[in-house]
Amino acid sequence: MEGGQSTELGTVHTASNGAPIGDNQNSMTAGPRGPTLLQDFTLIDKLAAFDREEIPERIVHAKGAAAHGVFEVTNDLTKYTKASFLNTIGKKTPVFLRFSTVGGERGSADTERDPRGFAIKFYTEEGNYDMVGNNTPVFFIRDAIKFPEFIHTQKRCPVSGLKDANMAWDFWTKHTESLHQVMVLFSNRGTPDGYRRMNGYSSHAFKWVNEDGEAFYVQYHFKTDQGVKNFTAEEAHKMKSDNPDYATQDLFEHIDKGDFPSWTFKVQIMPEADAEKYKWNVLDITKVWPHEDYPLIEVGKLTLNRNPKNYFAETEQSAFSPSHLVPGIEPTNDKMLQGRLFSYPDTHRHRLGPNYHTIPINCPYRVQTRDYFLAGIHADEHEGTAKIPYQGKFNDAPKECPEHETKKFAVEGEAGRYDQSEHPNSDFEQPAALFNKVMDEFEQESLVQNLAGHIGSCREEIQIAALEAWALVDDKLSERIKAAIK
Repeated sequence: MEGGQSTELGTVHTASNGAPIGDNQNSMTAGPRGPTLLQDFTLIDKLAAFDREEIPERIVHAKGAAAHGVFEVTNDLTKYTKASFLNTIGKKTPVFLRFSTVGGERGSADTERDPRGFAIKFYTEEGNYDMVGNNTPVFFIRDAIKFPEFIHTQKRCPVSGLKDANMAWDFWTKHTESLHQVMVLFSNRGTPDGYRRMNGYSSHAFKWVNEDGEAFYVQYHFKTDQGVKNFTAEEAHKMKSDNPDYATQDLFEHIDKGDFPSWTFKVQIMPEADAEKYKWNVLDITKVWPHEDYPLIEVGKLTLNRNPKNYFAETEQSAFSPSHLVPGIEPTNDKMLQGRLFSYPDTHRHRLGPNYHTIPINCPYRVQTRDYFLAGIHADEHEGTAKIPYQGKFNDAPKECPEHETKKFAVEGEAGRYDQSEHPNSDFEQPAALFNKVMDEFEQESLVQNLAGHIGSCREEIQIAALEAWALVDDKLSERIKAAIK
């Protein structure tokens, strides 16, 4: 048979070099009971491959599920961005979306109280664009220099090997900028009912640039068309016991039977000039932009319509980075984002190799890549590196596109380390509003009970510090938590 080997009984089992295997049941030995021979390539080939079947686990977002789909533009926003995949109503772009929990290992439960990752890869005609967000519009910290220590508090204690609430609250009470996200986490939004029934957010503000060079700050919102639905703590705990892979199974089975989940993509848009005049730092990821000031504008519809064919090849090897941008979309000076621009590609190089971008799921297959990278793990031949590996005066090497250069931006002040807290109470206004104005009584009581259960497992001095921290947000909230602990 052309392209392979077959017998009357079916396809022939081969070794990694394609040669047929005569016996896959017995190792080659010196006599019936003698030692195994090193020349047994079938055995060595199998064991060596088995030894390397696993790659390093993601340091965060290890447990995940994903699907392919399509994004379709439904509104003309070309006055805000020149991004080609957004330039025509009705234009469709293939996407790959990976959902995940954050702190748990690959074998952890889908229903753990945790933020959920919401990472989208748009395969555009100008290269891959990654929107690497979460299911919450804010985050715990606003400076990437704190990120490693923060994540350590969400992982297992290096002494006991156990999750430790003391570490988490010791960190959160010192870094009270985190309380807004902590409030979201310990509400029922911290335990969503599967991946289909939650929203996604960029959390960071990005910069859109139009054809005239005008810049706008944007926040992304992906609103689930299935309706938001969350578990209570009791429901999440029960589902953890009944089916720890609930969200993964729910997503896969609904897509498999043709019930395709979708999200409406909306943005908040702020003229760049507004940022300096606004009442707080609009690039602070611990805060949201009020909708009354910057209302949501529809962009398009994202629909997931195909499951991966191979979990490892696609879901596990997928790599997303906020530095994977396309013309018309640029980073901002958000200090958390600035750190992620480096850290994400760096962890992919560690986990998948220096040429992770050539792995099929990550490959920008709608464009012909032309670069000067040479060799390394997973190096595939492609135009550019295979022909001319440098740019010279006389050769016909790939050239720059000045029209796609990042927009220049002004900087001022002296280089130094700056605390970006606006004023002593700036970190508490929004969580106070979330508790008092957004949450109903059922949501408030769920939050109180969830916080009390977690704080109540801490040492006494950390309990006191946690109650003092919540008093900065709202005295009555702190009192209710204290009463619930007792």
